[in-house]
Amino acid sequence: MFLENTVNHKEQFGWIEVICGSMFSGKTEELIRRLKRAQFAKQKVEIFKPEIDTRYHDEMVVSHDSNEIRSTPVPAAANIAILAQGCDVVGIDEAQFFDDEIVKICNDLANQGIRVIVAGLDMDFKGNPFGPMPALMATAEYVTKVHAVCTRTGNLANYSFRKTDSDKLVMLGETEEYEPLSRAAYYHAMREVLSPTLSKGEGDETKKDSI
Repeated sequence: MFLENTVNHKEQFGWIEVICGSMFSGKTEELIRRLKRAQFAKQKVEIFKPEIDTRYHDEMVVSHDSNEIRSTPVPAAANIAILAQGCDVVGIDEAQFFDDEIVKICNDLANQGIRVIVAGLDMDFKGNPFGPMPALMATAEYVTKVHAVCTRTGNLANYSFRKTDSDKLVMLGETEEYEPLSRAAYYHAMREVLSPTLSKGEGDETKKDSI
């Protein structure tokens, strides 16, 4: 379990914590846990999430287990810098949906002495690094990678497999649209998705060779 660092008042600098993983891995649950501990300690806490994330609630950050904490939805990372002034702790959920400026914003806040806790998907549904998350993980003092349980093998899952035909990079969804898969299960699932395309391509080549 992650243990919170203590504040060194002689060194007026904060730090960045990143919580990452696949869907249904408990990222938001862990974010809320850390933020509520800070609130209990009477620290001034502000939580932000992207304005587009309205799956459970317009303003609350809500985990899949229905734990929640009040947040401020913002359209862009630049808004966070303005609204976070004077805070001890800043929480940011679904960071992968923010623009790349979120990296500079988080580092600026940490340099001002603020503890910054960021949660987000480290990979998109294609298995590629997602948005600003790689840069946030690289510049953070602490990175916690959490895992879901693979729905097909029961092993640890770190991939978010999209079950629908949509090819949009950003598509909000839950269990009907996504399932967490292990590396092996994801590999086989993607082969199944691509097999009609591969078969069609092979057929075209065969047809071309016969002409």
